[in-house]
Order: sequence, then C-alpha cells, then structure tokens
Amino acid sequence: MGVFAWGLVTGLAMVKSGLTLAQAFGMALLAYAGSAQLAALPLIAGAAPVWVVVLTATVVNLRFVIYSLALRPTLGTGSRSRRLALGYLTGDIPFVKFMTLLERGSLPAQRIAWFAGASACNWLAWQAGSILGIVAGGAIPADWGLALAGTLALLSLVVPLCTRMPVLAGVLVAGITVVVAHGLPLRLGVLLAVVCGIAAAVAVEAHLRPEGTAA
Repeated sequence: MGVFAWGLVTGLAMVKSGLTLAQAFGMALLAYAGSAQLAALPLIAGAAPVWVVVLTATVVNLRFVIYSLALRPTLGTGSRSRRLALGYLTGDIPFVKFMTLLERGSLPAQRIAWFAGASACNWLAWQAGSILGIVAGGAIPADWGLALAGTLALLSLVVPLCTRMPVLAGVLVAGITVVVAHGLPLRLGVLLAVVCGIAAAVAVEAHLRPEGTAA
C-alpha cells in the first residue's frame, strides 16, 4: 500500500506539473523512479536548464549503482537482456528485503525468480498508483495525506538500515543539509543534500573499515 500511495503521489505530481497525459504515462513507464521524478518535476515545471534536471535525477538515483554492485554476485549471471530487465525492475523495497533475507540465509534456492517476482509486484503496485494519479488528476482531495503515506513507506526502509553507522551518518548529514539549504534556487538543496549524505556515508565507512580491507 505504501508503494501504491507513493506512485499515486507521483502520478498527481506529473499532472500538476503541466505534463500532458502522454508525457506523464511515458515518464511513469520509462523512468520508474519516484524520488528522481519528484525531484525533477518542479525543475521541469520551472523551466530549469536541462543539465540541472538531468544532474538532479542522476544524483538522486546514484543509490541504484550501489544496489547493482550489491546484487551482482547473486543476480549477475544470465543473458544481458535478463540482467537489463532485472535492473529496470529493481526498486528500494525489493532490494532491501532481498538483501535482508540473503544475509539471514532465508532465501529459497531460486533467488533470481524470487527477486524478479518481488520486483514485478512492486512495479505493478507502483504503476497502478501512478496511472490512477495521472487519470484522476485533481479529483483526489489533497487532505488525504497521500504524500505522508509515501514518505512513511520510505521511512520504513531507511530506519532499520540506520543501525549501521555509515547509513546513519549519511541520513543525518543529508537531513540537516536539506533543511539548511532549503532556500537554494532550482531545488539545488536536494541535490546538495544527496551529495553530502553520500560523502558522509563513504567517509564513515572508510574510517570504520579495518586497515588493508578492500571496499
């Protein structure tokens, strides 16, 4: 339900940002990246330079590079088309659940099938919410608090990971930065917060890593 609500918020945001139905449907199906979409949409609506939009979306989605590196030992086999399909379907919730079960040794033998199935379900919930948000448009009351529901869904992923010092450092630095830099034009405060959060997490990880241990 959290993924559905987050998709619904994104679908509404696309319509309210001035995108046509075709553009909104295209972004929902091709981009499939809620946080990047929500970061880019105000910039698109405000006629920000293309390089700012692209850079913001890229930085916000840098976490998927880390996801790919973490998943490669388990899912990096098979044809290029299958790996591309799994890469497209990868989302925050399936990744966190998969890695948690992997660490516990609780995954079934068919790990690729498990990840593909979980990711496909996540994709369907997201697209259903996005399409409903696009079609319904302004018919959905703002006092439903859908944005809060989507945020809570993301928090449910972030909070358990904060038991690890690098993640906690990154979250704290990013949170403080985005508040302090809220007044920057073109929503550059979000971009700055992501960069600072990643830098803090990497620095703490390097400090805690035993000497001579590879990253």
